[in-house]
Amino acid sequence: MSTGLPLWEVFIRGRRGLSHQHVGSVHASDAEMALRNARDLYTRRGEGVSIWVVPAASVCASSPDEKEPFFDPAGDKVYRHPTFYRVPDGVKNL
Repeated sequence: MSTGLPLWEVFIRGRRGLSHQHVGSVHASDAEMALRNARDLYTRRGEGVSIWVVPAASVCASSPDEKEPFFDPAGDKVYRHPTFYRVPDGVKNL
């Protein structure tokens, strides 16, 4: 069902120290209305300490079908793996 209003993606942080998680979408004419709609729809039981709304048209994501070619280039960068570095003797914490 299309309302004619822009679609906004909603992210909620459950409590301090946690990451924002995508919880769904709302239709709204502007960001303030999207925030209010998201609050009313996704935080009815008091869950959440922070809400982000992002225009759905602004979201850019990789496709699961492209997983191999998209993530493979990182495999040949050995310096990104901790096994590349030698930990000096006597070092307890890095």
